[in-house]
Amino acid sequence: MRVAILGSTGSIGLQALEEIQRFPERFEVVALAAGRNVEALAQQAHRFGVRELAVAEEADALKLQRLLPQAHVRWGPEGLAELAALPQVDLVLNAVVGAVGVFPTLSALRAGKRLALANKESLVIAGELVLRARTYPDQIIPVDSEHAALWQLFQGVRREELARAWITASGGPFRDRPEEELERVTPAEALHHPTWRMGPRITVDSATLVNKAFEVIEAHHLFSLPWERIGVLLHPESKVHALLELVDGSILAQLAFPDMRLPIRAALTYPERLPPPIPLPLAPLHLTFREIPRNRYPAFWAVLGAGQEGGTMPAVANAADEVLVQAFLAEKIPFPAIAQGIQHVLERHEKERVTSLEDVLAADRWARQEAQKFVDKVSQGA
Repeated sequence: MRVAILGSTGSIGLQALEEIQRFPERFEVVALAAGRNVEALAQQAHRFGVRELAVAEEADALKLQRLLPQAHVRWGPEGLAELAALPQVDLVLNAVVGAVGVFPTLSALRAGKRLALANKESLVIAGELVLRARTYPDQIIPVDSEHAALWQLFQGVRREELARAWITASGGPFRDRPEEELERVTPAEALHHPTWRMGPRITVDSATLVNKAFEVIEAHHLFSLPWERIGVLLHPESKVHALLELVDGSILAQLAFPDMRLPIRAALTYPERLPPPIPLPLAPLHLTFREIPRNRYPAFWAVLGAGQEGGTMPAVANAADEVLVQAFLAEKIPFPAIAQGIQHVLERHEKERVTSLEDVLAADRWARQEAQKFVDKVSQGA
């Protein structure tokens, strides 16, 4: 299996490379892409003997080319799209962070590549475009604990048997923190997730549950589920990742250790299964589930509403969240301002239909500007 890993220096990319190293007889890395971590990308390319590379900026591409004179270096969204469609690539793992990840997603699908999808934005902001680009039913394999769980559960269930699909959320590091203290929580506290090891933005999104709203939107598109048939439960132990409630009252659940290497490996080896890196002990096993309190997670409900409204609203929610999370991490706004900013930007947006990628990108640009205005206003104490 010849693999392209886009976002190779991030959390998912690094773990994917670790998995590939465990099974060198099964995989060959033929293309790598990163954002701006040129030195780390150069080291990866040297270690795996990769010559097809891409980075975010032209200046970084020139720097990488000097480090690796024999490599073919590309840059920008077009570079990512070109890597994803290379003839020698069998599977594309898209672990790029942000809206730019839509470009290689569409490119890989149109080129007929199997896509292991870890880029949430592809389905959140351009779900209809992505599904139209799909060329065969099992072309997209989700690299996400919840969607990988649903993917597996649906293998043995007919749609007419389904009453409701459930995904779970840990609730993040502030799940039990008194609400009046949230104004004073720090970025370091937000980045200390109780069960998962992830990148900065997705970790903060897990604290606000924006990430879980994105996952509902993804499930809606990926599994063709109506909104009323997707539920979310707080599950602090992070051992059950998804459940299917059937019409006869039965409930099927997928349980696994909270380790992203499991969905990564499942995507790389589909339809085979290999031994787990960390098996889940069944005894003792304590499981609890709760409903999501509306007052504690306002950002979740705002983003979920944007997804249900459709059109350009999900793209606006995603772009606003990205700007606001970065502002929080830079200590420019307090934690509750993330939800307030998302709601503010969504209220100011007039929804438009999505007929092309440019519609999505235009909404993305507008939302970033509006979110930045909100950040400036809050940081100045206005």
